Amino acid sequence: MMTVYKWNGTSCEHGGAELLPESASAVSGDNVVWVVLTEPTPEEESLVFEKFMHIHTLSLEDITRLRRNPEGGAHFPKVEEFPDYLFVIVNPLPPGLSALAAGKGERKEGEPVPSASRMLRRDRPQLSAVLTHNVLITHATASMECLKSAEQYIHRHGEAAKRGPDYVFHIVLDAMVDEYAPVVEWIANQLDRLEMRIFTHPTRQLIARILRLKRLVTSARKTLIIEREVLARLIRGEFALVEDREIAYYRNVYDHLVRYTELIEAAREMVSDLGETHLAAVSNRLNEIMKVLALISTIILPMTLISSIYGMNFKHMPELEWEYGYAFAMVLMGLTAIGGLAFFRWKKWF
Repeated sequence: MMTVYKWNGTSCEHGGAELLPESASAVSGDNVVWVVLTEPTPEEESLVFEKFMHIHTLSLEDITRLRRNPEGGAHFPKVEEFPDYLFVIVNPLPPGLSALAAGKGERKEGEPVPSASRMLRRDRPQLSAVLTHNVLITHATASMECLKSAEQYIHRHGEAAKRGPDYVFHIVLDAMVDEYAPVVEWIANQLDRLEMRIFTHPTRQLIARILRLKRLVTSARKTLIIEREVLARLIRGEFALVEDREIAYYRNVYDHLVRYTELIEAAREMVSDLGETHLAAVSNRLNEIMKVLALISTIILPMTLISSIYGMNFKHMPELEWEYGYAFAMVLMGLTAIGGLAFFRWKKWF
């Protein structure tokens, strides 16, 4: 699907491909054009990237990577400068993961973490952007909340587009980075719940959940670190297509991204600590079980010795025909058991 936004300095209009100018070079002066491609067809890609604005073959390959090779996954974030345009790739959060973090996804026991990990590792979307002085083209492989938020903002504040494509792209990036807030909070809540479970009821299923959550955190950390480097380049002023007056807005987005990256780093350390804590808890629980079994065995051992002695039935055993022999043996075994328990209690072994 293609949506075209056109500003002529005083008014804004939006529509489909019919609003697309003949070429990007025809857009000049105060005019700004934003072309939004969401799950576009090959024909729409050809219309935009070959007829409206010709881009480098390598850029086009990166943009169409997911359509050509879905199994290969999305391209990692990057930024490249060409003579007449700036090319940027970022990886927004999968819509399903955002819904899960917001409490709209499934919350069945054991399901959220693996599904979240799979979404981030395998279903990671790709958002590509091409910027010139007057044109912004965004290409999304799926419907993305950050694009919807940016479009809603433009509908409310159309005059903001007069600042140029670099400002419009900042709005998209700002909405994309803000999506990490509920996800980071959800991960922190998951870690807190796992921590409580580890100390109360460590199980094999619990360590499996910890490992799945660790994969999720590792994938999120990898994406955030690379996106942080992309934004770091955008705020350094090394690209002429990002004006100095807009760098402050990009720096604000960068600060938010750095904060979420630090939180993910802390979550990564915590999930590693939880794995070690789980192993320690399981080991401690095993030690407690072995201690109880050892105490039981130690108490029963003298009782077994007494019963085995009086169970030999030798002919000249003094107590063999004693009227109170059975009662004597039972009392003796009972006294040894009570004595053993008293001794262990005195030693504070249980």
